[in-house]
Amino acid sequence: MASKVLRAVVLGPPGSGKGTVCERIARSFGLQHLSSGQFLRESLRRGGEVGVLAKQYLERGLLVPDHVITRVMMTELEKRRAEHWLLDGFPRTLGQAEALDRICELDLVISLNIPFETLKDRLSARWIHPASGRVYNMEFNPPHVHGVDDLTGEPLVQREDDKPEAVAARLRKYKDAAKPVIELYKSRGILHSFSGTETNKIWPYVYALLSNRIPPVHSEEEN
Repeated sequence: MASKVLRAVVLGPPGSGKGTVCERIARSFGLQHLSSGQFLRESLRRGGEVGVLAKQYLERGLLVPDHVITRVMMTELEKRRAEHWLLDGFPRTLGQAEALDRICELDLVISLNIPFETLKDRLSARWIHPASGRVYNMEFNPPHVHGVDDLTGEPLVQREDDKPEAVAARLRKYKDAAKPVIELYKSRGILHSFSGTETNKIWPYVYALLSNRIPPVHSEEEN
């Protein structure tokens, strides 16, 4: 572990392999992988004011608004002021980035640029286990038994916004919201962009970047 606390963010559209890259970084460099989706699920399970608020949106099939996600994330990050971490799925908007600024200074932002057609294909083949957030891709990461979660045996579902007809609109919406966030971090000189169609080909460059900032605890080949 480096003596300086490292705070990093991975940005990328739905289907970009962001979760996979975050898991590899966490394993290789001993950083905590903090996922906004995971914190939201935990908040729903616990109930409480924010959990109840989020549930009202999710039950109606709506996106949880900025201010609710921001409250969930700020609460969790306040508990981790002295720790290394890696954020996945936050910030997605300029408002969220500004809220994050108020409690910490980021060292590094990784942006994954994946071609539109690749994202469309990946998302259309994506199924999830709702309770855990585990994601399967029917082409390159299918479950052992079709339509069933590997660990619990519970059924998998395809999100409405992963269905082919919804994907293009979803990606456009992400791009519009993310553009000012990317510009903000670019202007600060902390943005590092990686382009490609395969996570395995992008990964060595991400690993090399982080190796200059923090000593690895596992070698690249172990991932």
